Amino acid sequence: MSKIRILPENLSNRIAAGEVVERPASVVKELVENALDAGSSRIAIEIESGGRSLIRVSDNGIGMNKDDALLAIERYATSKIYRDEDLFSIKSLGFRGEALPSIASISKFSLVTRDKASDAGVEIIVHGGKIKKVSQIGAPTGSMVTVKQIFFNVPARRKFLKSVNTEFGHIADIISSIGLGRSDVKFLLNHNGRVVKGWSVASDPFDRVVDVLGSGLKGDLRRIEFDGNNISVAGWISSSGVDRTTSRGIYVYVNGRFVRDRVVQHALFEGYEQRLMKGRFPVAVLFINLPHDRVDVNVHPAKQEVRFAEQNTVHEAVKEAVKRGLEIVERAGWSDRPLPMQEKLSVSEPVAGYRSFPASFSDSFSDFRPRQTDGGQAPTSDLRPPAIEQAQIWDKKAFGDLNVIGRFHDTYIVCESDKELVIIDQHAAHERIVYEQLKSSSIAAKGESQRLLVPETVDLGYKEAAILEKLIPDLKETGLEIEPFGSGVFVVKAVPAVLVGMEIRPLVIEITEKIAETGFGSGIEKAIDKCLILMACHGAIRANQALSDKEIKGLLDQLDKCKNPSHCPHGRPTWIRWSKGEVEKMFGRVV
Repeated sequence: MSKIRILPENLSNRIAAGEVVERPASVVKELVENALDAGSSRIAIEIESGGRSLIRVSDNGIGMNKDDALLAIERYATSKIYRDEDLFSIKSLGFRGEALPSIASISKFSLVTRDKASDAGVEIIVHGGKIKKVSQIGAPTGSMVTVKQIFFNVPARRKFLKSVNTEFGHIADIISSIGLGRSDVKFLLNHNGRVVKGWSVASDPFDRVVDVLGSGLKGDLRRIEFDGNNISVAGWISSSGVDRTTSRGIYVYVNGRFVRDRVVQHALFEGYEQRLMKGRFPVAVLFINLPHDRVDVNVHPAKQEVRFAEQNTVHEAVKEAVKRGLEIVERAGWSDRPLPMQEKLSVSEPVAGYRSFPASFSDSFSDFRPRQTDGGQAPTSDLRPPAIEQAQIWDKKAFGDLNVIGRFHDTYIVCESDKELVIIDQHAAHERIVYEQLKSSSIAAKGESQRLLVPETVDLGYKEAAILEKLIPDLKETGLEIEPFGSGVFVVKAVPAVLVGMEIRPLVIEITEKIAETGFGSGIEKAIDKCLILMACHGAIRANQALSDKEIKGLLDQLDKCKNPSHCPHGRPTWIRWSKGEVEKMFGRVV
């Protein structure tokens, strides 16, 4: 008996489905892209149980007649490629001819469609890749695809699906990314009978950008444009002071297709050129258009990646568009709009006079007792031996007993104690202080807070909104009081006392985006700890912020009260030291 066999069509379709259909969101993506290719101006997406039990996509596109509908569920059947050269000049979103048969092979599938030339529509029902019924049906022009019980016949795949909220979060992300790039199409997304997203046709694409990304960014985005070498780049980018901790705010479209591309993202960062701190990401919506034969979209089964024929040309076009846009804005001084506090409060850009210490910060402490400090490992430096241990600064004295002898760039506090030189990072030290204050309040479940005279609103995407709703009770214990307002909008009513005086919206966005990226895998306690770390980072004084002698004394005294004064919550050292002997060795005074 031969060892080599031809796979049955049903089995090969399931294998293809493994490449095309990763989760319910993959199905939604393929069906919505087909609807757009069909020229639809209205697309409705109905979801139940995160897509596990039902996915339905209805459109008003050109539809199909009976013969074409039957061919559409056959593998490799497509209306978008006819010749070899067509494969290297793709003008449509879908083209591989695998989506519908792959989806139909792992679900209970039905297609209802009609074109303008047909008197009636056709309904095709397929279960697990087998056609069950083909019949005439009354239907409007367009198509409606219904997918029920995804992976019902592939239990090994179904068990890997995540929770309802997680799966629907991926669907909402897909619709947001597609809808952001097609302001000429009306989208309606329902989950379990409730409208989650609804965008009308927008005559100005910027209106769609604001609808999708949130009205809070309306004043922080500026138009960029570049045209040359058969490449055009257009879109909107945030100012250098408005950034995020993840890349979730970056949307790239190549010839109308939403993609993730490292070349474009690198060019985006290059365009910002020293305006972004390492680890920070801008908010950007970029539309790149170039000849279809100069980009290969057939490099990924889910068509989420592309390959450019001339990467350097694309890279330079994006970089130049971003660079010019920022330079124009900076020359104008952003004078044509109100300056939002968010721009001043970004973690990536230190601002002098950002906030003052709480009144109690520099008070004397009647219960103060000198205490020993925890150890830590200092970074190596060319100015000293590479293996100096950061054991204890001294045996019995405390930070508050240090003699402050100077400041370096309003970032580092230079001190001495007996025979040692000690340098303290003021941001890292205050970050540790604020973190432990917040942590203590959270553990005591009675975080000291201050109510806002004017509550602040925050507009979030579906996934981020679901995360924040789960965090609300625990955040309240830290003093951060937030209430849902419906449709992804939340109202901040009170903030922890240590965060008074700063704008809270960027912090809430950063908290939700960070957890959206990492998830709750380590438990709610770890997630809350991440929130506290972010709060501490936002609430701490900045580098390059001048401090008075009294504020420095208060900082050192407060550092003495910390359980771990040697490291900020991110793990960076708060201080480093050299003994007199080590300094003398560096100067060659002793051998």
